[in-house]
Amino acid sequence: MNIATAPLVPSVQFDANVIQKLSMSGPRYTSYPTADRFTPGFGYGSFLEAQAGLKMRGGRRPLSLYVHVPFCENICYYCACNKIVTKDRSKAVTYLDYLKQEIDMQGTLFDGINRVEQLHFGGGTPTYFSDRQMEDLMAHLRRNFVFAPDAEGEYSIEIDPRTVDAARVQSLRRQGFNRLSLGVQDFDPEVQKAVNRIQPAEDTIAIMAAARDAGFRSISIDLIYGLPKQTMATMEQTLSKVIVANPDRIALYNYAHMPHLFKPQRRIAESELPAPHVKLEMLALCISRLTAAGYVYIGMDHFAKPEDDLAVAQRQGRLHRNFQGYSTHAEMDLVAVGVSAISAVNATYSQNEKTLDEYYARLDEGKLPVARGYKLDSDDLLRRIIIQRLMCNFELSTSSIEQGWPIRFDDYFARELEQLREFVDDGLVTIEDGWISVTLKGRLTIRNICMVFDRHLQQARAQAADSAQPQPLRYSKTI
Repeated sequence: MNIATAPLVPSVQFDANVIQKLSMSGPRYTSYPTADRFTPGFGYGSFLEAQAGLKMRGGRRPLSLYVHVPFCENICYYCACNKIVTKDRSKAVTYLDYLKQEIDMQGTLFDGINRVEQLHFGGGTPTYFSDRQMEDLMAHLRRNFVFAPDAEGEYSIEIDPRTVDAARVQSLRRQGFNRLSLGVQDFDPEVQKAVNRIQPAEDTIAIMAAARDAGFRSISIDLIYGLPKQTMATMEQTLSKVIVANPDRIALYNYAHMPHLFKPQRRIAESELPAPHVKLEMLALCISRLTAAGYVYIGMDHFAKPEDDLAVAQRQGRLHRNFQGYSTHAEMDLVAVGVSAISAVNATYSQNEKTLDEYYARLDEGKLPVARGYKLDSDDLLRRIIIQRLMCNFELSTSSIEQGWPIRFDDYFARELEQLREFVDDGLVTIEDGWISVTLKGRLTIRNICMVFDRHLQQARAQAADSAQPQPLRYSKTI
């Protein structure tokens, strides 16, 4: 299907009044429970128990691998990622040595159940590694894990277009990557200057063209609205260039200004940020332009062409969500390596140490660098399924939940159903005939809807209300 001739079937409806009413801080639900529930009580030994339990049950599900590369050469002021800004390339050499040690340990643990169907390199800037270092790392991964054929696997890497050329893009494809994600954020030169990310549009578009020539199956770009010096006019111009560039997927993020948490953001002048009502208009503009161009609203902040695997998976009810966002590969254990990386194995989450010194120290002890984590109980697993289905499919069959779990849905979730009544009254949700369905108008509020089923969040808010103590702002705005 050509995107230019795709039928313009609405996939989301913008309602400013609803958004103004429901915009609040809340989780993104790349996991449930969310990472702020992880505790140091879950450590290296807990991970080994979870992995051993998986192996004892004869687990044969494919794996997803995540590799975190924390280094960046330059700092982007808006960034909230776990990164290390340095021009000292020797740090990457040291990191690569330790990363390979961790891969060896995980490869030994998962021997026999090590078929990989999904790989994602994130950062930082993964292409901070040189071409030779990346080739060495990919060969090391293949020595420890069995990768599905290129046609079956989804192997993606995030790149900074300023760090690669056409030859490097060709090399990444030869090394096994078949999906590419490019950071763009905004094409306007003044906005780029305000966030310290000078990136000419022609350079980015040239890299996209090189990726298509190299045979990458999917190209995704990241945009941010709400950045300093952005206006409706600059947003319009950026969107026009994006639509002409024709990426397969677009991630459209709301800039969350939280300088108390992220030091680089302190370099952004708050006076240069667009006013809240302008940000709302920007969001409406983005949705209008992208859907008119034929993109499908997948959920949260993601759009895709109707023929893209994400859109197809959503139509078929196969869409999944994990720490890397939306995915077409469901029900896989996630093995994550690198500083701060988060694994999801056998109903547990485990996060690596967040600093290089602590990460290296754990590996020097001959241990996986697990710093904290969480073991899900039966209630967590039930609520995870509910949140997952709502986030991915915008609907939930309550009867299917009852078939899989020994509960009466209306009784077990009586409080939650009562809370959903407000969403029903606002025309955001319908509850009938054994289904909870999110309307087109409600899709932009999906995080708010899922928060109703978040037991941990509800308990934390109740405790905060009882203590009358102000709670630190942990989450971005839901819309």
